[in-house]
Amino acid sequence: MRNLMTASRWLCLSGLVIALDLYTKHLIQARFAYAEHLPITGFFELVRYHNTGAAFSFLADAGGWQHGFFTAVSSLASVVMVYLILKQPHKKLFCCGLALILGGALGNLYDRLTLGYVVDFLLFYYEQWAWPAFNVADSAICVGVACLMLDSVINPEPSTSSTSQPL
Repeated sequence: MRNLMTASRWLCLSGLVIALDLYTKHLIQARFAYAEHLPITGFFELVRYHNTGAAFSFLADAGGWQHGFFTAVSSLASVVMVYLILKQPHKKLFCCGLALILGGALGNLYDRLTLGYVVDFLLFYYEQWAWPAFNVADSAICVGVACLMLDSVINPEPSTSSTSQPL
């Protein structure tokens, strides 16, 4: 029971990411036409782009098959992440990373299922170089991956390989 209560905190973090992601995408869709730009600083603009691919528009021009593929991968990965959170809720950094990735994956999955694309709206650039536009879900996924990487350095898993025997 204690594990379930601890795990519910992580799942609430995922829910918060989903809510923030969907709310910000709603605001952008309500106020921006497709491809409209609003400069904020000399290196940042709010935009409205539609991404049919994965992270940073990977496979966006693949012809349509990627929609089902990314939907399936997101769904399966989400189930695995929930299982891992429920199994090991005491691993704080690990579960925080999973919760952020889960929230981001489900936020983008919602877009993919309801719109057929993901709404991206944060655009950073320097002179003629621009980072691909992204959203809150993508940001949560990146921070979540960083948490998992940090956790793997701080808390390395013990080696399971057997010691080699001399011949």
